[in-house]
Amino acid sequence: MKLISWNVNGIRACVRKGFLDYFQEVNADVFCIQETKLQEGQIDLQLEGYYQYWNYAVKKGYSGTAVFTKQKPLSVSYGVGKESEDEGRIITLEFEQCYVVNVYTPNSKRDLARLEERLQWEDDLLVYLKKLNSRKAVILCGDLNVAHAEIDLRNPKPNRGNSGFTIEERGKMTTLLASGFLDTFRYLYPNQEGAYTWWSYMNKVRERNIGWRIDYFIVSERMKNVIQESAIHPHVMGSDHCPVMLELNVPHL
Repeated sequence: MKLISWNVNGIRACVRKGFLDYFQEVNADVFCIQETKLQEGQIDLQLEGYYQYWNYAVKKGYSGTAVFTKQKPLSVSYGVGKESEDEGRIITLEFEQCYVVNVYTPNSKRDLARLEERLQWEDDLLVYLKKLNSRKAVILCGDLNVAHAEIDLRNPKPNRGNSGFTIEERGKMTTLLASGFLDTFRYLYPNQEGAYTWWSYMNKVRERNIGWRIDYFIVSERMKNVIQESAIHPHVMGSDHCPVMLELNVPHL
């Protein structure tokens, strides 16, 4: 079973930059994207053999998530069930063996103007994930907009306290992982340095691999024995993020 997650930073632009070539090449069972940046009817993706589920933001050209899956889910829900999902940030697909939750976490902004709101969002998400986890296993993926540890970004010292690397945001990730969940990449590669999923568009930053690991596959701890691989695909262009992959030793979802 292969899953892919990718913040495409605008699916229409990403399609022009080779999205479909990668999509076909990787042949994932479930393919999740974040930051779609469009409204319904603005793209017609022909993905033969896949069911498509989209969560559009109310604001035009902003946020948004989508999931493409070979197997039809038992159910699909949007948000965490607390209130309307105006920014299109969460899609949950329920399968027989597990839930797949695709998330695009709000950025707390450069001046941290949205930090308080972001932390509340994290709390609501954790309550939701724990509820799901009490029913069946959970696969959480997406752009979680936080580098959890110093190993997860190239320049940790000058970025301490900055958006995506505040004590508060990192603490929420620690709390999540202490609540019965596992960061699949760090489970397999606890000491691997230089493993990043996002790079600034500034000149030659990606070329020099000055990046952050902020895109994740996180699973229920009870799934750890079926994790085959958790990988980052930095060679894949088309966005300021690259795709991440999870392979599980399960025949189907």
